[in-house]
Amino acid sequence: MEFINVSKKFNDLKVLNNFNIRFEKDKITCLFGPSGVGKTTIANIAANLTEIDNGEVKVTENAVYSFVFQEPRLLEWYSVYDNIDFVLKNVYNSDKRVNIIKDYIDMVELKDFESYKPKELSGGMAQRVSLARAFAYPSNVLILDEPFKGLDMKLKREMISLFKKLWNESKRTVLFITHDVDEAVTLSDFIYILNEKPAKIIDYINILEYNDVSEVKYRLDI
Repeated sequence: MEFINVSKKFNDLKVLNNFNIRFEKDKITCLFGPSGVGKTTIANIAANLTEIDNGEVKVTENAVYSFVFQEPRLLEWYSVYDNIDFVLKNVYNSDKRVNIIKDYIDMVELKDFESYKPKELSGGMAQRVSLARAFAYPSNVLILDEPFKGLDMKLKREMISLFKKLWNESKRTVLFITHDVDEAVTLSDFIYILNEKPAKIIDYINILEYNDVSEVKYRLDI
């Protein structure tokens, strides 16, 4: 996926101006920067949820998207099982859905909670369901919009570890949004550091080139 000279404004607010960026296939690319810099707008444009004013967005043919947001966004009247089943009904037959859903519920360690409603789950458990739902859906592009925001440090580490486990089982192109240094360093292959308005890329980091993550953290200290 690639943005070529993309511009976007909302009323008089210019968010992007001749903006260029590339997201590598089956890699985790992080958009890192302060709140309000335009990260979510970039994600929404990538997912074809927001129209651009000028420029071009090149995407993989037959791109299919799934999402994980800051909040789980589960259907409150559905169980854990049914929340995942809901997004698969138009994709697989009932027999295949059963196997897929049970596999992902097992992977996120919620086997004993598949009949629970969202209000009966902790915040961390609900976000596990959200991750399972996103991976169960046969997408090839996954957008994570600050999915670990508000979690305590222990739970955040558990969720990041779980995400990496799921991604290694089913790799896909990931656009990951955060302004948390540890999340960016731990989870990403590539990091674009954004700042200013309209948004500009002020640095680019290939994590694979570093043996010492402290150097990366230093560069992220904007």
